[in-house]
Amino acid sequence: MTNKTILVVGTYDTKDDELNYMAEVIRGQGGGVVTMDVSVLGDPTGPCDYSKHDVAAAAGSSIKAAIATEDENQAMQIMANGSAALALRLYREGVFDGVVVLGGSMGTDLALDLCQALPLGVPKYVVSTVSFSPLIPPERLAADIQMILWAGGLYGLNSICKASLSQAAGAVLGAARAVQKPDFSKPLVGMTSFGKTVLRYMVGLKPALEERGYEVAVFHATGMGGRAFESLAAEGIFAAVMDFAPQEVGNHIMGSSISAGPDRMTNAGKAGIPQIAAPGCYDLVDFVGWQAAPAKLAAQEVHAHNRLLSSVLLNAEQRRDVARAICERLAEAQGPVVFLLPLKGCNEWDRPGAPLCDPDGLAAFIDEIRTGCPDNVELRELECHINDPEFSAAALEVFDDWVAQGTIAPQ
Repeated sequence: MTNKTILVVGTYDTKDDELNYMAEVIRGQGGGVVTMDVSVLGDPTGPCDYSKHDVAAAAGSSIKAAIATEDENQAMQIMANGSAALALRLYREGVFDGVVVLGGSMGTDLALDLCQALPLGVPKYVVSTVSFSPLIPPERLAADIQMILWAGGLYGLNSICKASLSQAAGAVLGAARAVQKPDFSKPLVGMTSFGKTVLRYMVGLKPALEERGYEVAVFHATGMGGRAFESLAAEGIFAAVMDFAPQEVGNHIMGSSISAGPDRMTNAGKAGIPQIAAPGCYDLVDFVGWQAAPAKLAAQEVHAHNRLLSSVLLNAEQRRDVARAICERLAEAQGPVVFLLPLKGCNEWDRPGAPLCDPDGLAAFIDEIRTGCPDNVELRELECHINDPEFSAAALEVFDDWVAQGTIAPQ
């Protein structure tokens, strides 16, 4: 088995024992270790490969300047910026293969920046007292970050926290050995959707695009899937996107905690990536099934998808709000955009006779899209439902035209 090297990051002035314990586990499994200290005030018991002074310098600052802020938040943001820049440089230089960061809320704040700086496919593990917490906004999460709860380890080693620390050490080393990093030899198309019970276009579109020589990644638009989609779009990973399930835009503006962040449906546009968009499931707002619906939606019809997730059916005025939000986001796009508007419905449950059919609500949404569609977006109205073959055919027509024109890189 090929040996791999793991970057172990944390505040060695206060968590020296825990960080060294993880390093020992990694070495015991045959891996290599490099260490990075992100402390400000204190010093580790022994030298680290990359000191706190190296980290501050990578941020264009110094430990002296961090201390002079007299504010731990500002000081740690200097260290967060420096650790992210230094980690990226070290990775590009081949110094390490995966990273594990240990911290409480302060260290986790830093860890999120560091992990976001590293490319997709680099194993990224965060051992944190606030793993899985609502303290962590989705837009701070790298697309492939992994988190392990640091249970019982706030101060000092014990058998409880060793269980978490040893798992994290083994997991990051195993991931570094096993990971198959993305191969971008084929242009990648990013697509958003839900399961086949509600949206079905990917069933035909994915093989059709693959036959054309493209790789297709379909993202489940339930908050974290949209976050991964947006983070990769921001990196310019996609040759084109088919953003057909922007429901997370509605989730966000309606106050649902199932959010992909405020920048949902913006990053492909900022990167100039060609976008084919459509309003799949625009009429629903998801919320956590075991919690009460957001107050503004509490009196409206609810569809329970499972014990984790429920959906509220939006009224006509709320659908206009969603339409305006979509138009505002697409108006900022720096690349070409075609918006496909299926006039007969946008999810399987809103067909005539289906339980969520609302012709007046659909009409209000269509009217608002027609009124507010920005000048940089080509609106194509389709006399079909989003799950009809005609919708997929229209999407492929746009895609093929863009390939012929050189707008999308040919395979």
